[in-house]
Parts: sequence; C-alpha cells; structure tokens
Amino acid sequence: MEPLLIYPDPPAADLVLVLDRAGYPWKAVSVAEQATKSEPDDGWAGAIVHTGVRAEDAFAVCRAVRKRDVPLEPLLLIVEPAALDQLELRDDLFDDFVLAPLRADELEARLKHLFWRTGRGLRPELVEHGPLVLNLETYQASIGGRPLDLTYMEYELLRFLATHSGKVFTRETLLSRVWGYEYYGGARTVDVHVRRLRAKLGEEHANLISTVRSVGYRFGQSRWPG
Repeated sequence: MEPLLIYPDPPAADLVLVLDRAGYPWKAVSVAEQATKSEPDDGWAGAIVHTGVRAEDAFAVCRAVRKRDVPLEPLLLIVEPAALDQLELRDDLFDDFVLAPLRADELEARLKHLFWRTGRGLRPELVEHGPLVLNLETYQASIGGRPLDLTYMEYELLRFLATHSGKVFTRETLLSRVWGYEYYGGARTVDVHVRRLRAKLGEEHANLISTVRSVGYRFGQSRWPG
C-alpha cells in the first residue's frame, strides 16, 4: 500500500495514533508543492487534510492533488466545527469530511468507506486478535495501540501463533514451521522466544500465549469448551 498524503506537517497526534494503530502508512507535507514533489512513483493512496488554522494553505494542498488530469481520491478533510462555512463552493476539493476533535472510530470508519468506494488505498493485510494487531506488509506489531519492538523471529513466531489461534503446537512443530526444517536448534529456542514475547506483550496480555502442559503452546483460547 502506498502512503497517505497528510497535511500539515507535523500532523496532529490523535490522527497519527489512529493511522498507526489501523496500519495505514502515511507521509506528511507542509506546503502544496511537496504534495507533488514527494509523491510516490505509484501515487498517493489518498489524502487527509486538516484545514486547521491555515485554511488557505490546506485548500492549496487540496487543489494541488485534485486539479490535475487524474484527481487524487479519496481526500478526507478534518474541519473545525466553527469553520464549516469554509467548505461552501469547494465540494470538488474533497470527498468527505470529519469534525475536530477526532473520534478514532469515526475516522477509521470513514476511511474504510472511502477506500471501499474508490477502490484505492486498500487497507494493508492485518492480523487482529483483540488488542493485538500484526501488519503483514510492514512486519510491525502493536498491542493496545502500543508498538512492539520485536526481533524478526519473535515476529514470525507471534504471526504463526496468531494466525492459528486456538490450536496447540508442540515445540518441535513450531521449530519446523517457524524456524524451518534446516534449523538445528533445540526446543529451548521456542521456550526462550515465548518468554521474550510474553515479556514484550506485557503482564496484561502475556496470557495470549498459554502453555499446554506436556504438549506445547497455544495462542488465544481453545476452540473447545473446557
């Protein structure tokens, strides 16, 4: 997925939190000229423009990406309630708008709808289990909106377990499926990585990976009632 164009730079912290938690890549610009100069080879996935205190600069960014042979879409505006009159006669510069202060659930719902409607900027492939989110494109993970600093193998182990939620795997199976058949490490390798994952998930979420006595490990709850 190509990044979303965001204005202004730096963007509001609440917007960044929503985008990062939902797995949308983005790049912020501070002037209209950067909207063109910084555009990726495959184009922007869409744009989110906050009119804020510099409304004319914000609408200049909108014009830079809409008044061209192939207008950029979708384009979502963030507008202060007291500035709604700024939208009059500018319908051609945006596809939808939300009011500030942002509500995370509303913003994400609007983005999903716009991307579905236009067929552009589709959401990256994610694995979600409660508060845990894994971005399969960027190899990033977060828990409750908090980024997890994982090594490559920690991420791979977590990804494998999370995509097979409820199933129990022996240490030997995990070694062959995650590390590969040519890996010669022992079962202790799995135990060490599970212990590190639990520590990074934090005490509140460490029980996402449970130990099944005399068998191995399971992510999430069993598919069968206890």
